[in-house]
Amino acid sequence: MLKEIRFLYNYVMGRDIAGRNLAVFPDDTFLVSYPKSGNTWTRFLIGNLIYENGVDFSSINRLIPDPAALSKRFLKSLPRPRVLKSHEPFDPRYQRVICIVRDPRDVVISKYHFDIKCKFIEESMTLEAYVTRFVSGEASAEFGSWGENVGSWIGARNNSKRLQDESFLLLRYEDMIADPEAELKRVARFMKIDASPERIAKASECSAPDRMRKLEQAQSLLWSTTRNSRQDRPFVRAARSGSWTSQLPDDCVREIESCWGGLMAELGYELRFFGKSRTVSSNSNGELQRQVV
Repeated sequence: MLKEIRFLYNYVMGRDIAGRNLAVFPDDTFLVSYPKSGNTWTRFLIGNLIYENGVDFSSINRLIPDPAALSKRFLKSLPRPRVLKSHEPFDPRYQRVICIVRDPRDVVISKYHFDIKCKFIEESMTLEAYVTRFVSGEASAEFGSWGENVGSWIGARNNSKRLQDESFLLLRYEDMIADPEAELKRVARFMKIDASPERIAKASECSAPDRMRKLEQAQSLLWSTTRNSRQDRPFVRAARSGSWTSQLPDDCVREIESCWGGLMAELGYELRFFGKSRTVSSNSNGELQRQVV
């Protein structure tokens, strides 16, 4: 009974966790992604671009908030316009969206290690067993499978005139790894931030994986995502693309590609077993358009 009374009190006072029930304002910008696709890195890049003193793990939730970790009351108190993180599938209330995608064959490896770190799964679970869990959507039941989650945003963009204008920006983790300054420049242009090349370079340098690893080591207990996780395992790992080619067994690659090959190819990811993709043109935003051949 006491637990129910406390919940009701927090709800009435706006102190309950916002999650998907947060109040959305028309000038919000949402950083959306499936988990372990580069959202935290993007938050650091944008935070280091916007704020003079930059961001770290002790301030990231305050400056680029995560509604899944913060109360409705706190989020409503923030100055606008807000930049917010989200792992939610498509939500029509989100008026401005930066969508970050990553090759699901790399995502599954990163999420496997993350789930062990957070004690969501036993360390004894094999990667092969986890891939089946990942493909079914069981690995992130609240957000859906990778295909359901990412597909909801890409499908909405393809089918919505509103999301084909200046209100939607697609970022690929692989392009961010290859040239973080170029991708951050696209973000600045999308967010209408007048940033000099020097400012872009500084934000990129301050968000480099090596620096984030050092910050994590010093501040892991200050950040809600890692506070109660295993401290012997890092949150910021290799921060590279293509690890799946050496770490993911062929049967696992087949399992992922057989489910989401079409969407992967649309996003420009080469398929090992179910065809290949090739670049056919670029659109007005400089984004590559691909088709399966």
